Amino acid sequence: MILILRALGLGDLATAVPALRALRVRYPDERLVLLAPSWLAPLVELIGGIDELVDTADLAHLRWCGPAPDLAVNLHGRGPESHRLLVGTRPRRLFAFANRAAGHHDGPSWRADEHEVRRWCRLLAWHGVPTDPTDLGLRRPAPGRTPTGVTVLHPGSKIPGKRWPVERFAALGRQLAGAGHEIVITGDAAERPLARRVAQLAGLPGHTVRAGRTDLRHLAGLVAHARLLVSGDTGIAHLATAYGTPSVVLFGPHSPAHWGPPPERTWHRSLGADGGGDGAERDGAERDGAERDGAEPHPTLAAINVDQVLVAVAEVERTVRTTGATAA
Repeated sequence: MILILRALGLGDLATAVPALRALRVRYPDERLVLLAPSWLAPLVELIGGIDELVDTADLAHLRWCGPAPDLAVNLHGRGPESHRLLVGTRPRRLFAFANRAAGHHDGPSWRADEHEVRRWCRLLAWHGVPTDPTDLGLRRPAPGRTPTGVTVLHPGSKIPGKRWPVERFAALGRQLAGAGHEIVITGDAAERPLARRVAQLAGLPGHTVRAGRTDLRHLAGLVAHARLLVSGDTGIAHLATAYGTPSVVLFGPHSPAHWGPPPERTWHRSLGADGGGDGAERDGAERDGAERDGAEPHPTLAAINVDQVLVAVAEVERTVRTTGATAA
């Protein structure tokens, strides 16, 4: 049995897909058990190859009562807390970054300035597991009753510093609707008032607001069959990358070089300069899903105006028309 720790969010799990797939290929007969939040179960299904999901909301909630694994893999962070928790499961082997504080020296060194996808692929490659960092695709849900060909606006984020101003999202929605886009506004239940505000300011009908009415599987289907996504640097942006859906992603405070779509995929655009501190923060502390961002949009995000986003939308749509390029 192989025990894999990634007790984080949607985007975090999506960036670990190539590493998870590599483990499945390298150990085809082993049982893969993923320690991650249970609400991510629909995404785990869409990834495929995971035999069991054990609900682990964060490091404080890791309670492993099963047998000692043959191998434990730390895809959560650099340690030491996550290393020690996995050592506590009594694995025969541990794949993890070297961390002196945890007493673990058998692994590569952590690099702060590294894309999240390549970080975990490099960890596995160091341990002799071949990886393909481009293997980001997810199974595509059948559309069913999910609207297709829509433009998805996702104004929310659990981190206030990653939210582009609501008035600008509304202005964008108004302009896109006027240009013939069918708009859908997404978010979780807590973000429904925000989505309603965007619709109200944009003069869009109430049925465009799907925030709080879409579970993770339906959200994946919506993005998979969408015309376009515009969002901040949050989990839904990684769904667009996985499905080859054209997207414009607004960054701040973290860098697109660390969390953005692959640069070779020209049907995605990332706006916003490197906010600084991204690598340093994650290098210096264990990742536990917590972020330390202010209540206002980060300055690099606040500097993005509506015209810049409209130009980026035109660019990605022109790329799709002229090349037919998508990843899916």
